[in-house]
Amino acid sequence: MNQISFSDVEYGAKRKQTRREIFLAEMDSVIPWARLMALIEPVYPKAGNGRRPYALETMLRIHFMQQWFALSDPTMEESLYDVASMRRFAGLSLTRGSMPDETTILNFRHLLEKNSLAARLLTEVNALLSERGLLLRQGTIVDATIISAPSSTKNESGKRDPEMHQTKKGNQWHFGMKAHIGVDADSGLVHTVTGTAANVHDVTQANALLHGEETAAFGDSAYLGADKREDSLSSNVTWHVAMKRGKRKAMPQGPMKNTIERLEKLKASVRARVEHQFRVVKQQFGYTKVRYRGLVKNTAQLVTLFALSNLWMVRRQLLTSMGEMRP
Repeated sequence: MNQISFSDVEYGAKRKQTRREIFLAEMDSVIPWARLMALIEPVYPKAGNGRRPYALETMLRIHFMQQWFALSDPTMEESLYDVASMRRFAGLSLTRGSMPDETTILNFRHLLEKNSLAARLLTEVNALLSERGLLLRQGTIVDATIISAPSSTKNESGKRDPEMHQTKKGNQWHFGMKAHIGVDADSGLVHTVTGTAANVHDVTQANALLHGEETAAFGDSAYLGADKREDSLSSNVTWHVAMKRGKRKAMPQGPMKNTIERLEKLKASVRARVEHQFRVVKQQFGYTKVRYRGLVKNTAQLVTLFALSNLWMVRRQLLTSMGEMRP
């Protein structure tokens, strides 16, 4: 019989669920654990003569909690000791076995990065959503957002991250990277993610964000000329790009301007769906600044974040389809 700790007894006796507990319970229900673990299992360390590795599901759950709560490796380790709901979600106990330390947590992340598994996780999540009829493929909205990076040189190398750059937006300068996403025009779910330095123009990534099956693409004025670029995938895609505001303002008053204003408003209402994904990642998950050095590591984290964001955005539909929605 396994010994139960005092903290486990107290946790089981409490009557109110916290927001964190409700969040973890909902995500636990909608994440396709078996499908995601099947992608990682072939490269995950097997038990041998050394220390027995932690269960793959435990490490994947810890990795996802890092994304949801914006935790570093050391802070994640401390949270497993401090927060009962997070231990329970990971399937760990203070009295049964040990807790993964920060090096173990870091090594699991490096395993995912080394094998380029973040993109495969996003693909598998979207395959599930397509099977449930939640992800259509007729139109794509493209957009980008700046993710700040530390500009300080007070680090081991004495330099800023050489793969991050600065760019000017409005009257303000930003240093960091850009997250470029392609979003399903009907559902607002992300299907493609790329990461670049902040000074890379949005239009250079426009066609890389298309999956090739859409017939329409939407973007703001930064994507003007996307259909004329050499990397354009297909002439079957019709681009609906916003007219520059200065050009609209300079038009003379009259029926033509009124028609264009109505058209621009309609295009803006479609593009607005992309902002929900940025809101979830930045506000719900607290991702406002890059955590690592280099574009590869940070892009892998972004891809994981948007995969989890997709599940978060449609969790109620998924729970309803599984008959688990609370009254």
